[in-house]
Amino acid sequence: MTEVSDREPPRRRVPGPARPVRPGARRQPGPGARPARRPGPPRPAPRAIRLGSPRPRLRLIGLALTLVLSAFVVRLLQVQAVDAGTYTAKAEQNRYVVHTLPAERGGITDRNGVALASTVDAYDITADPTMFTREQLKVGDGPEQAAALLAPILGEDQEDLVDRLRPDNEELRYVRLARRQTPQVWNQIKDLKTALTKKAETDRTVVNVLAGVFADPSSKRVYPGGDLAAGILGWVGADGKGGGGLERKLDKTLAGEDGKIRYAQSGGRQVPTAGSTETPAVPGSDVELTIDRDIQWAAQDAITEQVEKSKADGGYVIVQDTATGEILAMANSPGFDPGDLAHADPKALGNAALQDAFEPGSTAKVMSMAAVLEENAATPMTHITVPNRLKRGDRLFKDDVDHPTWYLTLNGVLAKSSNIGTIMATGELGRTQAQANKVLYDYLRKFGLGGYSGLGFPGETKGILAPPGQWSTSQQYTIPFGQGVSVNALQAASVYSTIANGGVRVEPTLVRGTKSDDGRFTPAPEPKKTRVISEKTATTLARMLESVVDDEEGTGTKARIPGYRVAGKTGTANRVDPATGQYKGYTSSFAGFAPADKPRVTVYCAIQNATQGSYFGGQICGPIHKQVMEFALKTLQVPPTGADPARLPVTFKP
Repeated sequence: MTEVSDREPPRRRVPGPARPVRPGARRQPGPGARPARRPGPPRPAPRAIRLGSPRPRLRLIGLALTLVLSAFVVRLLQVQAVDAGTYTAKAEQNRYVVHTLPAERGGITDRNGVALASTVDAYDITADPTMFTREQLKVGDGPEQAAALLAPILGEDQEDLVDRLRPDNEELRYVRLARRQTPQVWNQIKDLKTALTKKAETDRTVVNVLAGVFADPSSKRVYPGGDLAAGILGWVGADGKGGGGLERKLDKTLAGEDGKIRYAQSGGRQVPTAGSTETPAVPGSDVELTIDRDIQWAAQDAITEQVEKSKADGGYVIVQDTATGEILAMANSPGFDPGDLAHADPKALGNAALQDAFEPGSTAKVMSMAAVLEENAATPMTHITVPNRLKRGDRLFKDDVDHPTWYLTLNGVLAKSSNIGTIMATGELGRTQAQANKVLYDYLRKFGLGGYSGLGFPGETKGILAPPGQWSTSQQYTIPFGQGVSVNALQAASVYSTIANGGVRVEPTLVRGTKSDDGRFTPAPEPKKTRVISEKTATTLARMLESVVDDEEGTGTKARIPGYRVAGKTGTANRVDPATGQYKGYTSSFAGFAPADKPRVTVYCAIQNATQGSYFGGQICGPIHKQVMEFALKTLQVPPTGADPARLPVTFKP
């Protein structure tokens, strides 16, 4: 490279005419000529560079490429040949998705086809928390804004919604905000989302904070009657399975079978051209009950009003068809709304009419009288002198009121509900008290005490009836008038239905049949029938029970129904407090059927621990019996028979 000097460049000299040079003469340098170089040592001739052969490098590169390609070939063989099935399965797994097609749950209706429980379309409201971050919404309070809009619609706590929309796990893509919301709720949210989207298009300061809210199709169990027949129906849990009552007992019948659908997806969407396979869901069967919705309402209204008026712990009413054993109503108070379990009293869940065991009191005397009549130990006209006190074993027994010596017929003992008279009458069932106990026990068992009713209802109690050999000294004399033995309300009602049905016990039923999705109706199996007493004895008992209601000496006059002959019995028993196991308060009850001479309907009522007003069964349950019985007879269009009551004598002159 030529250096650039900062000196002034030399002036170019204009050459003149060349001078001739003599041969052999040395040229003399002129002014400004460069000095001649001295000759140095001779330089060696430059060596020629010989390039190496390129073949080794090419071989090395070729070998490397061969190894790389071999690796690719081996891997390709492994993927496409050796492990082809495995990778195909993985690809199918990632490409194809399987979704469950939930089966529609069958409905529950009353005997006339009125819906008591049904399934409607619903939505689970969900959200993608990653769509509520500052990076996505460009605002820091996206979850708070969204929660403020959603809380009043969903009925959820606003702070709880904020926590779900801003989870600790920042990668969480799915949260459920609310389960089984109605289509109206989802439509309201969609309208809000649409409004925010349109506003955001014209106003950049507006952000659609609901863009990350979605809905998954679901279904919801609804109960049109609210708390009507809740104890019978039960409820459906969050998992879609029956959690109590018939919803639980008949869950397999009602639930049906879920189906499945399998399809190819890309980017979360179905690929229409890839095809799909589907196993359709099989809907559950509808269940038709024996109860009548209107009679159920009347029974529930009556018992609820009286429980509140008496400030009692609770109560139940059973209405039964005397001939078929079908339950027309089974009402409890307090109750619950199966569609709103969040606000239900846990103590009220279930079916107390079947789950509570209590001492029946004097309503059980009809079984003692049945045994006495059937064993020919006495007749309705048999004279029984009833003292004010009766010593038996280690106890002194009395009636519910102090009285002078009563001169009663056996019919009068039942009409005036005398404990002492009942003890004396049942003592005639055997030569010894032990023999009498055994005979009475056999009749109690045939009437259904100490065993399940046959409904197979979840949580049902069979009551308590010890074998006669285990009866204590006092139980030998208290069991005949309904103390020292326990029943549930349906067992007590079934006793009177047995008498009304000519002495034949028909197992109670709640289900008339099922209807499949194709409309075919399958009736329930015929209930079991057992003869307990003869028809003659049953007819005699019906006439005796009329005296309880029709005779002025009877304890059930408040159960009279103008135009109808009514047979019934009052009960007022010492009550065992389930919390302490000690006697506290009373169980007040009334049981009966009508028309007495041509029975069609049985009604049983019991109230537990009335603390305000009267606690006598005839006073607080007699009016309920009248109210419900009168409504049932009119609903079923049962006409009066027009015959006069038997009016058997109650007393005798000594």
